[in-house]
Amino acid sequence: MYEVIKPGSVLKSIDWNQLASNNPLEDSIAIAKLCDNRSYLLGVFDGHGGPACARVLAKRLLSYIAASLPSQHVSSLLLEQMTPTTEFRPEIESLYAYEFNQYHASVSYLRDTLSNDESQCSINSTERALVTAFDAMDQQLSEEALAFLLGPEMGDILQRVPRWDWKPWWGDAFPSRDKVLQLSTLSTAMSGSVATVAHISSNNLVLANTGDCQAVLGYLSEDGSWGARKLGKEHTSENASEVERLYGEHPPNERDTVLRMDRLLGQLMPLRAFGDFRFKWPRHVLEKWVIPILGESALPSHYKTPPYLSARPEIIKHTLSPRDKFVVIASDGLWDLLSPTQVVRLVGEHMSGRVALGPLTLPPGDVTLEEINNMLQQRREGLSKRPLDTNAATHLIRHALASTETGLDPDRLSELLSLPDDVVRLFRDDITIIVAYFDTDYLLKSLPQTNQE
Repeated sequence: MYEVIKPGSVLKSIDWNQLASNNPLEDSIAIAKLCDNRSYLLGVFDGHGGPACARVLAKRLLSYIAASLPSQHVSSLLLEQMTPTTEFRPEIESLYAYEFNQYHASVSYLRDTLSNDESQCSINSTERALVTAFDAMDQQLSEEALAFLLGPEMGDILQRVPRWDWKPWWGDAFPSRDKVLQLSTLSTAMSGSVATVAHISSNNLVLANTGDCQAVLGYLSEDGSWGARKLGKEHTSENASEVERLYGEHPPNERDTVLRMDRLLGQLMPLRAFGDFRFKWPRHVLEKWVIPILGESALPSHYKTPPYLSARPEIIKHTLSPRDKFVVIASDGLWDLLSPTQVVRLVGEHMSGRVALGPLTLPPGDVTLEEINNMLQQRREGLSKRPLDTNAATHLIRHALASTETGLDPDRLSELLSLPDDVVRLFRDDITIIVAYFDTDYLLKSLPQTNQE
């Protein structure tokens, strides 16, 4: 939990927490303050196929976004990381520092290249920074793995000039170091992660979403009730426009194979993600260099016209008003258990120190008046209790696991938290939550004088 003490910031405080289902936890989280002390980046990364890709993104992506913002170019202190990050082996840390320096030096060119893309020419500098950083980060993850997998022949094998300079690494052969780098970068490349990152500055919230994490805005309606506004849509087979985009990028004769059983090539649930280069690299690279290391499963069935997957984010913009009170960013482990409306109601009533109870649902069959009276009594007692958790993210996790029609069930909570590792994944996914509260006074002052309420 973090309380913003700097004046002039739209954020008042930030709560976050995680609960593992996988062992190790495959979700990661990153929160950072930009060097202007008024702007923030909040990121949730939901990994799959292992934790490697999500951990790397949590460590690196926010710095890439900060470096891509025009106001950050002259500053060596791009941001202040507020959440802990994974410490990698020295060889890996050295590689990541080298790659970031290359990116920082070339980011102006990359941003200008993106601005010439007709599909992106209308977006502003913050949006362009997010798209540029997401694209470049995924490209670097790819090249890092290929550089130590293919070596100096990488350009000839791929029939293109590498974007980044690998000559210092190839020219200074060090077998034990290079083996560590090959295994680590390949592990990151073969795992994957979806990501949602919010840039919040002044009264502007800009969200970049790749995959199936969600962000929901909590606001107070004119009648004083809580309202939930989803920011964007998940990139899955349930998103019709996303499915059409995927179909449009591949020949008509692949229509029956590109999406099977509601999964990409019958395997991957999200239709956009970082990493997962077995859905992106040329087939001959997978066959000749990856399969000998990882086996036949590294090559998906019906793999004809890659790439099938992209990390390019969908950008969602929202201008904050004094009615907007908080934003919740979370991995799908939360949204599998609670709806956006439930989440907003729980956080909203947590703000006022009340425990929210869901609608009363009577059990099936005949119910006596005494039983109904007992249920109503339990609800009255529940409403009189202050929340058990000062942290709203913890409060959400508790209710996601233990909410019933009559309030929290501690036995149910205990059971779900004590399930063995080989069983728990059948009941729930990893859960990662960020709750960021807005400063209403700040937002009131940001309104034109004629519009202040």
